[in-house]
Amino acid sequence: MPAMHTSALVLFSGGQDSTTCLADALARYERVETLGFDYGQRHHVELDARQQVLAQLRSQFPQWAPRLGEDHLLSLDVLSQIGGSSLTDDVAFAMQADGLPNSFVPGRNLLFLTLAGALAYRRGLQVIVTGVCETDFSGYPDCRDDTMKALQVALNLGLERRLRIATPLMWIDKAQTWQMAQDLGGQALVDIIVNDTHTCYQGTRDQLHDWGYGCGTCPACDLRAKGWAKYKASTPAR
Repeated sequence: MPAMHTSALVLFSGGQDSTTCLADALARYERVETLGFDYGQRHHVELDARQQVLAQLRSQFPQWAPRLGEDHLLSLDVLSQIGGSSLTDDVAFAMQADGLPNSFVPGRNLLFLTLAGALAYRRGLQVIVTGVCETDFSGYPDCRDDTMKALQVALNLGLERRLRIATPLMWIDKAQTWQMAQDLGGQALVDIIVNDTHTCYQGTRDQLHDWGYGCGTCPACDLRAKGWAKYKASTPAR
């Protein structure tokens, strides 16, 4: 990692992936801030989870606490005004005619990273960290590595800054994401992800599974559960 990269802004939703990315950033950078978005999502559970996870990281990882700086929450309800996604509208999850799931919110990551670049510019932060992934993903085009590289070029040109977009999870699956958390913070971090993060599309937190809270049937829960099973199968002693 180049010496110039000493600070980071983590796109932090309160879910498994962004929490793992946040832990990775705290292990790498001297100064880390977090950014979340209220974009009119159907369930605000993840916004509540963000604060719980941040509190747990500060209390359980004193070596990281001094590095964990300000948390930012930006409103982006224009995405709900556009509508048409099962993450913003009260519609059932389904595949669209174009082959993408209707949980795809068009333009979401493009807007997220553009605003993250503007905030990083104002805050003097050098790296933008996001948990997008091509290995275990739902076909979202704005999660692809090519998209991230193009956005990095656009931000650097438009802001006249040498910002870097870091994607620690881009080429690993969910089982490896669980293992990454274990490697970064041991069982304490795995427990935080199980008990405090939220990924379920339905916003369900009335049932705790081995892998965390959720409805157990939506695509996000299914992916998380399968990743947990594979992770546990590869580490039988745990």
